[in-house]
Amino acid sequence: MRPVLHLANDQRSTAPTLEAWRTNLTGTDQDLGRIITTIAKASIPLADRLALGYLTGNPAEIVGLNDSGDPQKAMDVAAHDHLMSELATCSIHSVLSEEAEDVILLDPIAPFSIAIDPIDGSGSIGIGAPLGLLFCVFPSEGGFLRSGRDIVAAGYVSFGHSIDMSFSIGGTILSATFDRDADEFRITNTDLRLPETSSTIAYNASNVQFWPQGLQDYISDCLAGKDGPRGRQFNMRWLAAAVGEFHRIMWRGGIFLYPADNRDGYQNGRLRLSYEAFPIAYLIEKAGGAATDGTTAILDRTPQSLHENTSLIFGNSAEVATLQDYLTPNSR
Repeated sequence: MRPVLHLANDQRSTAPTLEAWRTNLTGTDQDLGRIITTIAKASIPLADRLALGYLTGNPAEIVGLNDSGDPQKAMDVAAHDHLMSELATCSIHSVLSEEAEDVILLDPIAPFSIAIDPIDGSGSIGIGAPLGLLFCVFPSEGGFLRSGRDIVAAGYVSFGHSIDMSFSIGGTILSATFDRDADEFRITNTDLRLPETSSTIAYNASNVQFWPQGLQDYISDCLAGKDGPRGRQFNMRWLAAAVGEFHRIMWRGGIFLYPADNRDGYQNGRLRLSYEAFPIAYLIEKAGGAATDGTTAILDRTPQSLHENTSLIFGNSAEVATLQDYLTPNSR
């Protein structure tokens, strides 16, 4: 076994395990806790396979198209199949997955249903870039075409040099990291909150030319730095994986922009409302931030179709409000 580099402030001996957290839950929270721990455990072989890259086959091989016409890679389909198998072991009525056209029924009498993106950022599969998994949980009665305010739990898993999970079952946001020595997730934060201020913006600079004028003005003013209208320097970044940017913003602060634009196929945005924007918005609000499509809070939306697209802006509340002013005529 290779040696592990231990730092002086190693806290693993005192950090509670995710399983210990689950055993202390009562009532319906027990079912939600089981869903959380099932997804956590299911994420480990996903991360392990991603870490092998091309050594055991081509994870980025195109094997089909999903409902939105996006290419499905071998790892997308493998992750979907693996998660369906694992979710069938807990109290899940039905699943809405990015990789399946229709809702998948698992247990007709189970109390909860889940919307999930098995591999977010799959365009970067095979190159070691940050990827992730997103999900949100609804009561089973009512289906998936419902308001984001009906969500009862949500979370994400980040696959990077560590496997990190953050989630909420209605209260604060808990975060956990996988401890390979113990083969368990250990809780690292029991009330994750966004920093109050940040000067980091995550966006694809090549798309700015297609954006509404208000958004172009916002970016221009930020790029002007401390001598511009915003009066301070901003950092710009783009990972091309929403969950990767989300994970960083949750810990470091910032704002993420993936708006609708005037290109064909992008007029209504490109991210999926039910299993990408909803879980992000649920958690970002719990952390003290805000998430909007440019006009409406994401959680106030009700999808009209299972795989509906949306624009998405999220991050620190103050910065989201500032950007909203740029989008609102006559507000500046």
